[in-house]
Amino acid sequence: MKHALLMAAALAVSVPAFAADGAKLYQEKTCVACHGKDAKTPLLPTYPKISGQNAAYAEQQMKDIKSGARANGQSAAMKGVMHLVSDAEIKALAGYLSKLK
Repeated sequence: MKHALLMAAALAVSVPAFAADGAKLYQEKTCVACHGKDAKTPLLPTYPKISGQNAAYAEQQMKDIKSGARANGQSAAMKGVMHLVSDAEIKALAGYLSKLK
């Protein structure tokens, strides 16, 4: 019982704090380097503007690039970064991007 309470408390503290920090992840995972500080001023014109992107779509694209299911366009540039991003971090990033205007 005590162990279960400790785990529940740890999850209650860590998940919301982590999930809410997509902005920090955007910097830490180097998304800013290619997609721009505002996520709509990419380094190269061929890189996508991802500000305001639908969260579910962005999450799936990042997961597909990570798994190799998507291997077209500029995905090779992202493949080297995505192995460093967990699924929970992908979800947080997608949520953050969807709220940008």
